Amino acid sequence: MAETAAASKNVKFIITRQDDPQSAPYTEEFNLPYRPGMNVISALMEIQRNPVNAKGEATVPVCWESNCLEEVCGACSMVINGKPRQACAALIDNLEQPIRVEPMSTFPVVRDLIIDRTRMFNALKKVKAWIPIDGTYDLGPGPRMAEKKRQWAYELSKCMTCGVCLEACPNVNAKTDFIGPAAISQVRLFNAHPTGEMNADERLEALMTDGGIEGCGNSQNCVRACPKGIPLTTSIAEINKQTTKHMFKRWLGM
Repeated sequence: MAETAAASKNVKFIITRQDDPQSAPYTEEFNLPYRPGMNVISALMEIQRNPVNAKGEATVPVCWESNCLEEVCGACSMVINGKPRQACAALIDNLEQPIRVEPMSTFPVVRDLIIDRTRMFNALKKVKAWIPIDGTYDLGPGPRMAEKKRQWAYELSKCMTCGVCLEACPNVNAKTDFIGPAAISQVRLFNAHPTGEMNADERLEALMTDGGIEGCGNSQNCVRACPKGIPLTTSIAEINKQTTKHMFKRWLGM
């Protein structure tokens, strides 16, 4: 009896679509048969297999991005019922209907739910969010990181560049050039690395330019939205302290 009830249950989706970057967005409704354990990605896959909208009209399949389906890659970020999150981890049973799915508004839309995260990747380039190693030859194991430092640094390394923190941040939008919480947290991560700290001043200098850490309004939306639970506001506070110390050292010629 329960299986029959589940089989007759439908799930209603209202999806914001956009044909190309220059087109105006519009919404399209879909009714899908309910299946236990469904998530938003499996629903989008169902629409892809049978692209028929709620009016019974054949339509173009919805475009979206996904890779791992395990909340690791960050590719399937979108706004679901007003909340930026990973679609693979959004279970239908936990969502209020109708389920409204939109692309993240912080980034330019490529098509439908696919967005261009160039802004985020450029921010990582600006702060040199990597460990610079010259040459392709073996340099050996390098200096060891203290276990106590490694434990909290590992939490920062969980960042999957999903963009959810930028979407949640009111200071990241088309009218600002704020670098965003993800890049700031990565500066803390790489400055803590025994090899990465050799370029710590360069990263701090990058955050002291326009669009840097001064753009943070301390809304704390980022840390609440982060799907990996990264302590972003702790990183921002620490980097704020580091940039202030660096500024005074520069003034004093140290």
